[in-house]
Amino acid sequence: MEHKIIFTGPVGAGKTTAISSISDIPVVNTEANATDEVKLRKSNTTVAMDYGVLNLDNGVKFHLYGTPGQERFSFMWDILTVGGLGLVLMIDNAREDPLADLEFFLNAFKPFIENNAVVIGVARMDVNSRPGLYTFHKKLRDMDMSVPIFEVDARNRKDIKFLLLSLLATLDPGLKR
Repeated sequence: MEHKIIFTGPVGAGKTTAISSISDIPVVNTEANATDEVKLRKSNTTVAMDYGVLNLDNGVKFHLYGTPGQERFSFMWDILTVGGLGLVLMIDNAREDPLADLEFFLNAFKPFIENNAVVIGVARMDVNSRPGLYTFHKKLRDMDMSVPIFEVDARNRKDIKFLLLSLLATLDPGLKR
């Protein structure tokens, strides 16, 4: 059995890193030199997608797709979500307004989220502890959404595994781990 999970979020939120930390194959990515305001944050950026695979012992395979974070590549968002099981939204807490990023991406992926599961990982809280998870929960309530949200380190396989297990539990609350 094979499934597709999409990772999304703003530039630098840790999508490529998260997929790399959990993938059983070397990640295929479409990195290019940053040429706009992105180069102030990092030298390269995803322009089409990242791709990795997570194989479970029971033969289940998860295809992991990372979207570009820049809105100018948003046409890829619709392409990559086709056939997806769920969405992992990565938020970088060190960005200027992570709550605005949260709202933007939840709205941008709203049609997908309405028919699928979503889980949120907030990265780089060690760099900037505010807003805290309580504030993110409040923002979600204000948006009339109930979504699992966790502090994560995108480099940590256990953190990303926990995000994926939470996503799967949202899809099937009776899931045995």
